[in-house]
Amino acid sequence: MSRIGKKPITIPKGVTVNVVDGAVEVQGPKGKLRQAHPAGINFELADGHLMARRATESPDLGKFHGLARTLVANAVAGVTNGFKRELDIVGVGYRAELKGRQVIFALGYSHAVVFDIPLGIDVTIDKQTHITVTGVDRQLVGQVAANIRRLREPDPYKQKGVRYTGEVLKKKAGKTGAK
Repeated sequence: MSRIGKKPITIPKGVTVNVVDGAVEVQGPKGKLRQAHPAGINFELADGHLMARRATESPDLGKFHGLARTLVANAVAGVTNGFKRELDIVGVGYRAELKGRQVIFALGYSHAVVFDIPLGIDVTIDKQTHITVTGVDRQLVGQVAANIRRLREPDPYKQKGVRYTGEVLKKKAGKTGAK
């Protein structure tokens, strides 16, 4: 039995949960999400709690029990509080600028890099070098932040590039023979 799958999901005030066939719809103050779950995992709503239950005790279904519960718990947390990922741009002349639903990056290339912001995601830029990605869908927030970081990954030698806030990089030594 999955230890995570057995935990109940507490439904906060202001959040409505609707269990439909093959998915759970969650609506709260920050937005609305629909989270699909694997066949054989059923959700029951009782006393302000949502429980994930397996249809059978087969080991094949047990693999998805905790996963399904965590995905629905993330949807509840997303419509309640939202999710946030922060990035820093490090390097001389490296910066970002917000224009409508696009972010224009200057990352040391010969051209500006244009990044389109997907629907459901908000991006704010502080001081041209600090980016905050927010949204209700945890997977989408993480993927957008990873896509932005991939535009110019941190260099292990000079430590320049786009990195997550608080990310610790391992600095490599340069060539020792050059004088």
